[in-house]
Amino acid sequence: MSKLLEVKNVDRHFDISGSIVDQLSFKGGKITREKTLVKAVNNVSLDIRKGETLSVVGESGCGKSTLARTVMGLYQPNAGEIHYDGTRIDTLTGRRRRPYRTRMQMVFQDPYASLNPRMTVKQILEEPVRFHNPNLNRKEVRDIILTTMDQVGVNTAWIDNFAHEFSGGQRQRISLARALVLDPEFVAADEPIAALDVSIQAQILNLMMDAQEQRGLTYLFISHDLSVVEHISTRVAVMYLGCLCELADVKELFGNPQHPYSRALLSAIPRLGGQAGGHIRLSGDVPTPINLPSGCVFHGRCPHADERCRTEVPELLTLESGTSVACHGIEEGRV
Repeated sequence: MSKLLEVKNVDRHFDISGSIVDQLSFKGGKITREKTLVKAVNNVSLDIRKGETLSVVGESGCGKSTLARTVMGLYQPNAGEIHYDGTRIDTLTGRRRRPYRTRMQMVFQDPYASLNPRMTVKQILEEPVRFHNPNLNRKEVRDIILTTMDQVGVNTAWIDNFAHEFSGGQRQRISLARALVLDPEFVAADEPIAALDVSIQAQILNLMMDAQEQRGLTYLFISHDLSVVEHISTRVAVMYLGCLCELADVKELFGNPQHPYSRALLSAIPRLGGQAGGHIRLSGDVPTPINLPSGCVFHGRCPHADERCRTEVPELLTLESGTSVACHGIEEGRV
């Protein structure tokens, strides 16, 4: 499969310094000005192939959602490049970016916050269609809306209802319809089932998988639920503290994880009939993205860390299996 999206050495940091007065401090007998940065995404490189589902997993605060929003252009990267279908898009603005907004759409985590409470379903779905296709007449716009609603299981009789009149699952279906109504190629789904009941989660996942098969969609899928990730994914990227630890085929990752953090993460999956003692318990404190540790960001919690891990940042190494992993221990053969 050819590459649809390429992320190259992307950083995304947030300045939380506050006012100039807040930035001033007294050190070494001098008044100095220091900025405080949250380093949410750090030197991340990956590619997404046409037609696949690349899932991103990791603890809360590891930069998954920030990466997705940066890819979508909601955040501007501080460094690095983002290429879509061979064209660099992170530097595009205004009218030059507009064609890619129809090709790339996003489903947000919270269906209660992502839909305008002042708009009906018709208005929510009609707005992007009219904006990007001003030459369509009223009947053509309505036909597109009704067809998309039917495909995602939203009753077309609800077209004049407001968002607050629906349940969480129904709202997320409307969110999915809003993403698909422009017939995109690529969809970033940021925890689209996290706020839903388990039975509704299965329905939304099935809708997404059906839509992928019918439309040839490519997904960037973000989730905390590793069982869902195993079910829906083609490949999986594991992130820790804004850094990419491992990128592997889903079967390879779940069958033979390489990075110590990936092993610990996957060992926490509850399994029926599993033997006790399989869970890898990590020691040490979780670092803050404001003050990243030197060397490997995971070294403070890794049982295999040595002096090189504490001082040198590991590079992604591609193994014979096709897995890419950033770990000095794997490179040296001691993990």
